[in-house]
Amino acid sequence: MEQPISPKKSSIKMNMKPGTYYWCACGKSANQPFCDGSHRGGSFSPLKVDITDEKEVYWCACKHSKNKPFCDGTHRDL
Repeated sequence: MEQPISPKKSSIKMNMKPGTYYWCACGKSANQPFCDGSHRGGSFSPLKVDITDEKEVYWCACKHSKNKPFCDGTHRDL
């Protein structure tokens, strides 16, 4: 099974406005933490995320969180 690339072994903290976002699951996007289509031809697909209220979000950047797309601290064990 193909494993994602970990572009960063930490979270990406962002203040998000309401909207629909596509989180990069493969780790290849140049627009982390969001998908730019770099997964094409691979086994990964972006994860659709609907943010309903403006809030601070900690996006997973290691791509191994068990709470995808949000950070759960897994990067500390990689």
